[in-house]
Amino acid sequence: MKIADILLKECDYMKKTEKIPKKPAPRKKSTQKTKKKTAKAANSRKKGLKPGFSDAIRAFTLVGALVAISALISLAVIIFHSSMKDRAIGITEDNEIPVEKTIEPEAVSRPVIETPQPASSVPTPPPTQTTPARSTPAAPPAATTSPVAIPAALSQRAPERTPERPVENQGSLVFVIDDAGNNLWELDPFLRVPGALTIAVLPGLPHSAEAARRIRAAGKEVILHQPMEAIGGQNPGPSAIYSGMSADEIRSTLRRNIEEIGPVVGMNNHQGSKVTMDREAMETILTFCAEHGLYFLDSRTTAETVVPSTAKHIGINIAQRDVFIDNEQDRDSMLNYITDGLARARRNGSVVMIGHTWSPELAPLLAEKFPLFIEQGYTIKTASAIIKTE
Repeated sequence: MKIADILLKECDYMKKTEKIPKKPAPRKKSTQKTKKKTAKAANSRKKGLKPGFSDAIRAFTLVGALVAISALISLAVIIFHSSMKDRAIGITEDNEIPVEKTIEPEAVSRPVIETPQPASSVPTPPPTQTTPARSTPAAPPAATTSPVAIPAALSQRAPERTPERPVENQGSLVFVIDDAGNNLWELDPFLRVPGALTIAVLPGLPHSAEAARRIRAAGKEVILHQPMEAIGGQNPGPSAIYSGMSADEIRSTLRRNIEEIGPVVGMNNHQGSKVTMDREAMETILTFCAEHGLYFLDSRTTAETVVPSTAKHIGINIAQRDVFIDNEQDRDSMLNYITDGLARARRNGSVVMIGHTWSPELAPLLAEKFPLFIEQGYTIKTASAIIKTE
């Protein structure tokens, strides 16, 4: 019975405890800061954005606006400078390079005369210009801004140049190169000079015959550079003619030398100040030349030469040296001697200038100046051409 009473009491107790309502747990008070965050998060959820993302968009928008403003300012500056440049140089095509006026070569003795033109006119390139320049367009290219008026000076056509007068003949130039035959490497540059040359070959040297052959193959004129006795007693070289030799000895020497380097069209003297003062020896030499159809060029190694008077007595034409080009071998000195020769050609109609194969600057100088001499009105000839026309 005690157990049953205990169970009944327990049941009654359980019924009583079920009827008692449980009190809800007290809610914590939220701070003002928490409420703001909650409200901000709620607004973000309403807009479909995560919290903090809207701040990044605002920063990005601000930076983009600043970049756009900077670009607009830069574009305005560029447009301003471009318009100022167009007003300074006139309306030209974009990136156009101004064309410089060229002048056709003229003779040195005559000044270049140009037709005066207004300062605002545009010069017309000469007809000989090889590279055509881009011309100014008739109308400016279409632009978004209002077109700028074309200056009146550009719309006017430059006056046509009158044909230039032919270059007047300034005279004939003869260049004789002595002492070939010592070697071949000094000779080769002269064989490449683009013009008439007369080259005198020494006899009796290891390269004499080959030098003469190469000169003929290059289209240059070959003559015998005949060694002759000098007053100072210098050695003139092999196969020389000496004062006091008989006529037969002189003739024999000349025939032997011509056979070695011939055929030749003439001869000149190597050294020979003593022999060219010997009337008897020179009469034999000049008579030999006349008999074999050869001309004689007096190198004039002495002012006391009897060659001109002896030639006049025999009745033959000769040529005489007017200028030695390379008494000094530097370029400026040689150019001064050649300039003196040009003046003589203008005065006398022709000039004979002698140089030597051993002047290293001479061949390049002649190769450079020959085209200019021709443009200036000079005619470059061989020595034989001068003698035949005199």
